[in-house]
Amino acid sequence: MPKRTRVINDPADLVPLLRMFSSGTYKKALHELSTDWTTEQELEKLIGSDAGKSIEALQKCGLLESQWRMPEPGKTPDKEFHASYSRVQVNFQCGLDDLSDLIMIAAAHEDCLQETTEKIMDEVKSGNTSLTGLCRVLNREALFIKGVAKRSNKLAVRGQRIELAEERRVA
Repeated sequence: MPKRTRVINDPADLVPLLRMFSSGTYKKALHELSTDWTTEQELEKLIGSDAGKSIEALQKCGLLESQWRMPEPGKTPDKEFHASYSRVQVNFQCGLDDLSDLIMIAAAHEDCLQETTEKIMDEVKSGNTSLTGLCRVLNREALFIKGVAKRSNKLAVRGQRIELAEERRVA
């Protein structure tokens, strides 16, 4: 198991972590990936469910690294994954209102945040990618918008901008 520590300086980074650890499947996938380099197919056999979703969630949290496995001659290479961190250190300060919003975002059912996610996506598509601009238009705090974006598979946070996430192919 790697002995590296993931340092979290942004409170919004808690949202994907809380989502990931609320699922037994993701936790099991992280455990399996912390022991050895594993392909998606091998992970599927080990955890017995959709390994692709687990890999995607762990990548969104920044907890995985990947490399190409050298195949036998004449075969195509496979991408294999491994957990990057074994510990986490949280180093931020925020208001209790912001923290409660982030916990609510992490725990809420997908339908509860769908309208907000769609509003953010519409604004981003129209060219309003600035976090400050989105706060003005949506009348929400920056941390709330970043938390929703970090939770969504359709949005990505890039510094002080929100962008549409690229379609990721795991394998």
